[in-house]
Amino acid sequence: MATSLFAQSRYAAILLDASTGEVLYARQPDAERFPASITKVMTLYLVFERLAAGQIRLDDPVTISIKAAAQRPSKLGLKPGQTLSVDEAIRALATKSANDVAVALAEHISGSEQEFARLMTHRAQALGMTRSRFVNPSGLPDSRQVTTARDLATLSLALIRDFPQYYGYFQQQQFVFQGRTLPNHNHLLRSMPGVDGIKTGFTNAAGFTLAASAVRHNRRLVAVVLGSPTRLSRDANVEALLASGFQVLAARNAGQRVQVADLLAEPTDLNDSLLSSLVEQGSADPARRR
Repeated sequence: MATSLFAQSRYAAILLDASTGEVLYARQPDAERFPASITKVMTLYLVFERLAAGQIRLDDPVTISIKAAAQRPSKLGLKPGQTLSVDEAIRALATKSANDVAVALAEHISGSEQEFARLMTHRAQALGMTRSRFVNPSGLPDSRQVTTARDLATLSLALIRDFPQYYGYFQQQQFVFQGRTLPNHNHLLRSMPGVDGIKTGFTNAAGFTLAASAVRHNRRLVAVVLGSPTRLSRDANVEALLASGFQVLAARNAGQRVQVADLLAEPTDLNDSLLSSLVEQGSADPARRR
């Protein structure tokens, strides 16, 4: 028996025109969902704020605490007392989605994970993310940490708008750290022309999540898909949303009236055997899930 992606209870999606804020497509955009590692976009938003204000520097050392080292994968696996630079920490979050580094950055900025999470929620509210609450900087499972597809699109747009000087971190396809090459979990960076960010995620509770942005002909779109049961179905759905969005923009320029929903085929049916084999992998894409 096969199951439609649209029938998945956790599924939610939205597609926005970055220049106008127009919603080109939405499905359950305001339904409460778990963000998984897209949480780290908010973590990095606060890091970028402090970099831009001169409160921290890219070469500042970030120390791994006992609590940071104890985080579940995905992580760099550094030991308590080891350090890395703020620049390396940002790259580790954008590519490896390292939970240990997320906690270390939070402690570096705010002194504790709890205080940093309070700042995350405060900033989210200020950005208009009215349905979001954060309790950790990593996205590791916590029933209190919730958001929506619309809120995550708002966050993605804000980061691109407010920190263009740092957005390039999300474009890197890999990060070399201490002789290890860490590939970016966002496979669309390599497979879809125009995609230049932004962040993936996965937990059992959240499913596979992705906020992605792409530019074609000087127009930027942002798509968010939450609650997908596999990495492939998530990536295919985001790619279809972005491609349909660009088709709509082109059609409008030609004087045609068309909607994304007119072009978007229902996501491919999914084999139920795939849905029953998920295992908890922290807050990033499990490497073995293809």
